[in-house]
Amino acid sequence: MARVVTGTPRTPLDIVDGLAELGVATVHEAQGRIGLLDQRLRPIFPAKIAGNALTCEVSPGDNWMIHVAVEQAQPGDILVVTPTSPCDDGFLGDLLAESLLAHGVRGLVIDAGVRDVATLTEMGFPVWSKAIFAQGTIKGTPTNVQTPIMIANQQIRPGDVVIADVDGVCVVRREDAAAVLQKGRDREALETSKRARLAAGELGLDIYNMREALAAKGLVYEVYQEREAYQENAADHG
Repeated sequence: MARVVTGTPRTPLDIVDGLAELGVATVHEAQGRIGLLDQRLRPIFPAKIAGNALTCEVSPGDNWMIHVAVEQAQPGDILVVTPTSPCDDGFLGDLLAESLLAHGVRGLVIDAGVRDVATLTEMGFPVWSKAIFAQGTIKGTPTNVQTPIMIANQQIRPGDVVIADVDGVCVVRREDAAAVLQKGRDREALETSKRARLAAGELGLDIYNMREALAAKGLVYEVYQEREAYQENAADHG
């Protein structure tokens, strides 16, 4: 039975926007290095967004349910689409993107293909996809909208926060979003201070107290000896 679930919870947009500012790498680290979607999802042009997940399943070669998902869209959403079995067809083009933009959707994450990429870029509609493929789709099989989905090795539920930029895509559970935002901001402040020290020439070996650990792993420093180098060279050449 195909379902559309209405009234799903969403993460407050001030938290969503804060996570967008941090970006994927910082958010991923802040929440314990979890939540990254597979690297096969790449942006069609450089962009940096975050939004509430508007989840949508599609049958292979069938984009019918994306039209259904538009009806459930709210400003600040990101449409997250996964096919029920692998397919690279172009599920979305410029017309569907226009409809999504009109309903406040910030972008698309899809484990499949898109088309009309030049126009999508001109429109400024961000997309992270597995493929760019002109193959069109049909409208024949209902599936699910606003239910938990598996996409690119991660489970995403409606209202979880999806962060996407040139480094990839990451998901944060809606219950964890506020805490991850604070941890991310703390991490960013610490990195700012370290960046200044590195820019001044200080070594990461000292900033991160790596020397003792490296010595414990057996790393030694040896002073170059001219005679030893000559003997080694002579031995190498018979």
